[in-house]
Amino acid sequence: MHEVSVIAYFADDVTRTYQLVQWLPVLELLDAQHPVGLVLRDPESAALVRTRTDLPVLVAPSFPELTELYAALDARVVLYCNNSVLNFQSLLDGRKLHVHVNHGESDKQSMASNNAKAYDRVFVAGEAAVQRHAAGLLLFDTDRLVRVGRPQLDLRPAPVLAPSPRRTVLYAPTWEGDAEYNDYTSVDVFGPAIARAVLDVPDARLVYKPHPKVTTSRTPAVREAHQQVLALLAEADRRDPAAGHQAVTVGDILAVIPDCDAMVTDVSSVGLDWLYLRTDKPIFLTDRHHDAERLRQEVPVSRCADVVDATVLPDLTALLTARLEHDEHHLARVAMRHHYFDDLQVGDSTVRFLDAVGELVALRDRLLGGPGEALAGTDDAITA
Repeated sequence: MHEVSVIAYFADDVTRTYQLVQWLPVLELLDAQHPVGLVLRDPESAALVRTRTDLPVLVAPSFPELTELYAALDARVVLYCNNSVLNFQSLLDGRKLHVHVNHGESDKQSMASNNAKAYDRVFVAGEAAVQRHAAGLLLFDTDRLVRVGRPQLDLRPAPVLAPSPRRTVLYAPTWEGDAEYNDYTSVDVFGPAIARAVLDVPDARLVYKPHPKVTTSRTPAVREAHQQVLALLAEADRRDPAAGHQAVTVGDILAVIPDCDAMVTDVSSVGLDWLYLRTDKPIFLTDRHHDAERLRQEVPVSRCADVVDATVLPDLTALLTARLEHDEHHLARVAMRHHYFDDLQVGDSTVRFLDAVGELVALRDRLLGGPGEALAGTDDAITA
């Protein structure tokens, strides 16, 4: 059996593996300090993840298999990158410390849910996330929150876009979510119109990078609009091959963002990744609900962006063109970056993450007096 100090747990099917895959490079860094094992519940997901990392991938489809595996591993800390319902089978193990790390920082309503109360610690990016949990949850102990930034933003994946003399506008919509309250996608309501508007910007290149679940959506309107955007790109490329218009439907968006000059996106982690990495470049945020005041209150990044709804779409080409020439929101974005990510610079988040996990590994050993003893004094002892 592998020596494992930290478990990264993932229970969902292969369509959601992007949530874990984005953590793999960070977990590989952690592995050098505290041996990491990946515990998956779905064999198909495990097969895919094995192609992406050399970390040990262990599969426990059934609950009895999971409990047997956990007993054999005797890991100290378990990390969770989502809120799968099957997380609760893992959380039953009271001899480990359980930490939610999520798979991005965003203002989606799902980012601050009562699921957070199930974990010993919740790693968040910065002050905005702390305020989100405090405002959205009743009787939640914000001392559980640990501000670590976003370690993935310290990575520098190989670029996927060819260099271009044109100004590159990225359209990066999210998916429709699991329920209406968490539906922020622009694909079905604005997608083709946004693509046309960008294609009409003089001397511009459109790059379309949808959320992975947009490409597999079972919602007819999303699926059809996605295909329309692809068709518009194909036609634009046929008319002007030198423009370099491109759809990037697989791979890491963090490999796309650094080579773009402006972005149109939805309420999602992508907008905040842009805010961190491309603070000096304009962002356009869609509002499918046409509720500007709600957006301003619940999505602070909207205060330093141009908001795109149905009333703005007819003038979007002109607005994009103007912002590429003169960016009016730069200073506001600098301040907003601090709100979401504190004063972290590139490299700092990884250090914070590694240190925070290391402290919890040590804490678990202090709390657990010996092989047969139960956790005791947890409320007073947990200070990480």
